[in-house]
Amino acid sequence: MQEISEDDIAEVMNILENFSRTETSRMKIQMSAEAEAGTVNKEYHHGRCDVGSPWAKGEWFDVLE
Repeated sequence: MQEISEDDIAEVMNILENFSRTETSRMKIQMSAEAEAGTVNKEYHHGRCDVGSPWAKGEWFDVLE
């Protein structure tokens, strides 16, 4: 297991503090051995997790007929 430095912890805290100042409501962090160290990729999310679900469409899905 790799040891975590104080600088790494400070960098994560900086990321979180800066993110909390934005109007974005979610952050997903994925670690990748393929990405260059220190790079960040921002992707657009098309809404909440229930997009397209019966609940989001206003349909009853758990009521017995």
